[in-house]
Amino acid sequence: MDHLEIQEYLLDFQKRALPELAERELEVNKSNKIKSIIGPRRAGKTSFLFKKIGELMASGVEKERILYLNFEDPRLVDVRFKEIRDIIKIHWQLYPASISKKCIIFFDEPQMIDNWEIAVRALHDEGFEIYLTGSSSRLLSREISTSLRGRTLSYLLLPFSFKEFLEIKHPGFDPNRLGSKEKSLLKGLLDQYLEFGGFPEIILEENPETRLRILNEYFNLVVYRDVVERYKIKNTQLIKWLVKSLTVSYSKEFSVHKQYLTLKSKGIKASKNTLYSYLSMLEDSVFVFLVPRFDYSIRKRDLSIHKVYLCDVGFARLTEISRDYGRKMENVVFLELERRRRALTDIFYWKNPQQEEVDFVVQTGGRVEQLIQVCRDVEDADVMKREVRALVKASDQLECDDLLVITGDYDSVEEHKGKSIRFIPLWMWLTVE
Repeated sequence: MDHLEIQEYLLDFQKRALPELAERELEVNKSNKIKSIIGPRRAGKTSFLFKKIGELMASGVEKERILYLNFEDPRLVDVRFKEIRDIIKIHWQLYPASISKKCIIFFDEPQMIDNWEIAVRALHDEGFEIYLTGSSSRLLSREISTSLRGRTLSYLLLPFSFKEFLEIKHPGFDPNRLGSKEKSLLKGLLDQYLEFGGFPEIILEENPETRLRILNEYFNLVVYRDVVERYKIKNTQLIKWLVKSLTVSYSKEFSVHKQYLTLKSKGIKASKNTLYSYLSMLEDSVFVFLVPRFDYSIRKRDLSIHKVYLCDVGFARLTEISRDYGRKMENVVFLELERRRRALTDIFYWKNPQQEEVDFVVQTGGRVEQLIQVCRDVEDADVMKREVRALVKASDQLECDDLLVITGDYDSVEEHKGKSIRFIPLWMWLTVE
C-alpha cells in the first residue's frame, strides 16, 4: 500500500464536491447494523451512497467524519484487508478532530479485496457506522448475511421506478392534477418506460439505438462478469442460451425440465442439475426474480414451477419479436411490488387445476392481503370474464377480499359475484397509489 497515494485519495474525496443526484425512493432505516445496498449492475448503487453522504452532511455531520472507499479506484486496488485500518489511521492524521467522533465509512466494491468481511466485521464491532455496496454478484445478500454474521441489514436497489423516471424526465410533474394534455404526456412516458426500462443511463440517453446498445452491454455484463467469470464456467454457450431463454420467458412460467428436454431434442448435452445451478447463479446476480406458485405447503411452493421476471423490463427489448405490453406491464408491476415489499411480505402467483391464474398473491405474516391481476385489455368482454373469474375463485380459496385489476386505462370499481373489484390504470397505480 502506497501511503502517499492513499493520502492523496482521502484528500481528493474531502475536497471534491458531491454530484447532484436524483432522489431515490429507497429508505434505509437508522440502525446500528451495517447497511448493505444490493441490486443489479448499473442500477445506481454508488450514486445512492453519494446521496446518503449528502444527506448526512445536510443533517450536520462534518465531512471529515466520513470516509468513502471505492476499491475500484487505482489508488486502492492493491489494498489488503489488514490495511483498511491503516487507511483510517491516515485519515485521522489528516483530520485529527475526527478521532474523538464516530466515523462513518462507505465501502464501495469491497469484494475486490480478499477477506474484506473480516475487516468490516472488526470495524463494526468497534463502533464505526458502515454502509457497503458492490456492483458484482460477489456481494450477494445471502453471502453478506453469512459473511457478516447477523451484523447487517440488506436493502434492494432496483433500476428507477416510474415515479423516479418521471422526476428525471419531467421534474415537478404532478400525476394528481392531470388535464388531457398532461395525461397524454404521462401515458407517452409510460410507453417509453415500458419499452426501455429504468436504468439511469438509459433514461438519460435520448437516442433509441444507443439505448439498445447500452442495454446489450449490460446484458453481456450479467453473462460474463457476474456468472461466467465469477463461477469460472467453461460452457459459455449454455449459459448464454439460458439467459436468452429466461429473457424470452419473462412474466411466464419457466420450467427447467422443459428447457432440459428442448436441449436434449437438439442434441445438446446438459444435466438438469447444471441448469438449476446456472439459474440460481442468475437469480443471485439479481438479473431475474423467480416467483413460486402459492401453496400453504412450503415444500410444494419450493417444488412448483416458478414464474420469471426481469430486474428491468428494458432487457425484454433485446429478444422480443413483437412488443407484448401486457407482459411488460406485469413485469413492471412485479418490480414495483418488490420496491413496496415490507418485512414478512412474500409474493406468489396463484393457479388452480383448471389452469386459471392470478398474477400476484401478496402475503404478509402468513395472511393473504391482496390479489392482483394485470390485464391491459379488460374492456374486451372475454378477457374481462377470464381475468375476473380467476380472481373471484382465488378470493374464495384464499379468503382475501382485497381484489385489484391493474389495467391499460380502465378505472372503475365493480361488483362481480358479490366481490368488490377495483380496476385501476397502470399509470395511476404506479404514481398515485
